[in-house]
Amino acid sequence: MDRFDAMQAFARVVEAGSFTKAADTLHLSRTSVTQLVQQLEARLRVQLLHRTTRKVQVTAEGAAYYERVVRLLADMDDAETSLSSAKASPRGRLRVDVPSPLARLILVPALPDFHARYPDIELELGVSDRMVDLIGDHVDCVLRGGEIVDQSLMARRVGDLQIGAYAAPAYLRHAGTPSHPKALEKTHHRIVAYRSTRTGKAVPLVLQRAGERVVVQGRHALSVDDGNAYLAAGVAGMGLLWLPDYMAAEPLARGELVRVFDGWRIEPMPLHIAFPPNRYQSAKLRVFIDWVVALMAKSGHP
Repeated sequence: MDRFDAMQAFARVVEAGSFTKAADTLHLSRTSVTQLVQQLEARLRVQLLHRTTRKVQVTAEGAAYYERVVRLLADMDDAETSLSSAKASPRGRLRVDVPSPLARLILVPALPDFHARYPDIELELGVSDRMVDLIGDHVDCVLRGGEIVDQSLMARRVGDLQIGAYAAPAYLRHAGTPSHPKALEKTHHRIVAYRSTRTGKAVPLVLQRAGERVVVQGRHALSVDDGNAYLAAGVAGMGLLWLPDYMAAEPLARGELVRVFDGWRIEPMPLHIAFPPNRYQSAKLRVFIDWVVALMAKSGHP
């Protein structure tokens, strides 16, 4: 048994949740992958995986072993890269989870540049606003707005998103333009609430002007937990909303949104890449982080 091949097969089965899917990505037969994992379990004298007719689940011992294997495989990949002529071209799969508006408007349009620089990196992009279990979901890193509350993760601040308050012209014609943020609390005005996937609660807005600070929770008829749906609801006239400038740029240019509360300042939203500590040694993750930092600066969000 080649221990490297066996460990790679085991890690891929854990990540894919299936011997068949793992075999496809490794370009091996399902029988070969099964035999490699069985040989590994026999050598270790421990069951790494629970197998049923429907799915494969990692055991507690297997989960602990998987974390060690991931580190070892990353170290081996880095060692090979550092000694090869491809030192400047890291390779392998990189699993990244990104909010849907950021993926659609900034990241995905720029990916041809990333691929041209690093043709041997295969990006596996998850696009969502949901909370991601980086270990359990086998994700290398997530790109998220706001503060990182999970202290077990490493994080690098890659930019700041400027925020503004907006509304559709049709909404303002119907409800009028609010002259002060407090008008959103106890009047006929409505907001579109953005619901945090972490807390399940609507995220409040804090506006400041000349020493005055107003926290707006707002009254809403709709709350959503996805950025693209949030923007669409605002454009449809469901209420006021607060957006990063990069999300508002196109609707503003088309006349679908207008900015409100001029003169009021909203604290910028920090943008972070977060990753488990044992992933940082990966060369492919390091170059991806550096590329995202440069991309955000180029896009006007340093």
